[in-house]
Amino acid sequence: MGNTTRRNFLKSATAAVGAGVAARSYAAGRSRVRKPNLLFLWTDEQRADTMRVYGNDKISVPNLNRLADESIVFERAYVSQPVCTPSRSTVMTGLWPHTTGCTKNNIPLPTDVPCLPEIVNDPAYRTAYMGKWHLGDEIFRQHGFDEWQSIEDNYIKYYRNGRDKSARSQYWHFLNDLGYKPDEKNIYNRTYASNLPIGHSKPAFLEKHACDFIRRHSDRPFMLYVNFLEPHPPYNGPFNDIYDPDTDVALPNNFNDPLEDNEPVRCIKRRQDVWQKKVQGIQLRTDDAWRSLVARYWGLVTEVDHAVGNILDTLDELGLADNTIVVYTSDHGDMMGSHKMLYKSVMYEEATRIPWLMRVPQLGRRQRIIKKPVSHIDLVPTLLDLMGAKTKTDLPGQSLVPLIKGGTVAEEDVFIEWRPHFDWNSELLKNRSPNVHAKSKTESRIRTVVTPDGWKLCLADNDRSELFNLNADPGETKNLFYEKQYAPIIEKLTAKIQAWQKRVGDA
Repeated sequence: MGNTTRRNFLKSATAAVGAGVAARSYAAGRSRVRKPNLLFLWTDEQRADTMRVYGNDKISVPNLNRLADESIVFERAYVSQPVCTPSRSTVMTGLWPHTTGCTKNNIPLPTDVPCLPEIVNDPAYRTAYMGKWHLGDEIFRQHGFDEWQSIEDNYIKYYRNGRDKSARSQYWHFLNDLGYKPDEKNIYNRTYASNLPIGHSKPAFLEKHACDFIRRHSDRPFMLYVNFLEPHPPYNGPFNDIYDPDTDVALPNNFNDPLEDNEPVRCIKRRQDVWQKKVQGIQLRTDDAWRSLVARYWGLVTEVDHAVGNILDTLDELGLADNTIVVYTSDHGDMMGSHKMLYKSVMYEEATRIPWLMRVPQLGRRQRIIKKPVSHIDLVPTLLDLMGAKTKTDLPGQSLVPLIKGGTVAEEDVFIEWRPHFDWNSELLKNRSPNVHAKSKTESRIRTVVTPDGWKLCLADNDRSELFNLNADPGETKNLFYEKQYAPIIEKLTAKIQAWQKRVGDA
């Protein structure tokens, strides 16, 4: 955003919205040249290498493979921050987490920060959000969406004041009507839901409502967001057993990478934590145990693929595919055995890189692979460009349409931020006990830059920093930060991070 504050952004966005309302009418949406639909499909915790175009030909995802064959494929796509709420705030608003204030999980997106439907603000469109939200007040319709289908009831304690905490999601009512009984907290927790038959699963529920929405609004433009929880934990579902861990699953190439003494303390500790715990009843201390977990994870991706296929088939059936932009991505990845780690919240590729497909009919339904690194910060500006939105906003990202068309873009470096969930500075001032000091070492502020020529620098303020040559070491097995010959590269990349921080107001 340059030096533009969030307040200035909101002022410019509001002015543009007001002008748009005055200039447009529903009649315009019914003109002969129909406005493009948007179908935005995304998952939670899906790493990039879970489909053929990203190098995995063992996992069964025929519908995602078909979509990739007709899409722009961003081969090296990165999130703004590798954890749910911060990343989601970027995907929905086009702003950095430090700008929205959503710097850790369960911080609600401010009501005055517009999401894409609010930025477009075109009454010709019908809009809907379905699935996991994780940006505050989970089950309540908000941020410019006409319809809302919620599936999560485990965020009740984070609702804002005034929200009815006895209200439940539409998925809760769906299960209740089927005769299922909620637990003592009057919810159906994720583990419970993951054990249900596929027809009663969350992906099937979302598929049904997405197809219904498309059918009901097939005669006018629409924006439909569908967010699947899977393959987020629990790593459990109806397709647990479709992959044979012994014959189908290969462990990541960097599975046996020993985290040396120059690796971040935080990463070493997270790896040790996985060793000590059971995950879905599996003690992750052998190769076979890890293969079993990967097989379950793949099963969840396949479950999503089934639902996605039926939604895409509905577009084809109604003759809408050639006027619908389809996006498929995820909010972050999952280590899933890389460096013998699990989950997200680290700067390694498996946590920060995600699949990003865009089928754009007006640019041709054929596969084009973009090899340069790109960021989710550019997603909203790209969609605004593709949808022909007239709204002028001072977003920090850029449209990637020139890159898609074979040209170049102004910013070629990708930046990733991390803000800790534990404010170690203030805690150390209050309590200098060894336990607090030890915890502070696992909660550093980190800023990362990834360059088009394959360098990746992760600067930490309270832990070890990292430098990787992704061309020579794609698995990030050798931290070069503490080798003297790389000092000039570190200096150059550090300057890039500092310039970016100044440009976007990252203090």
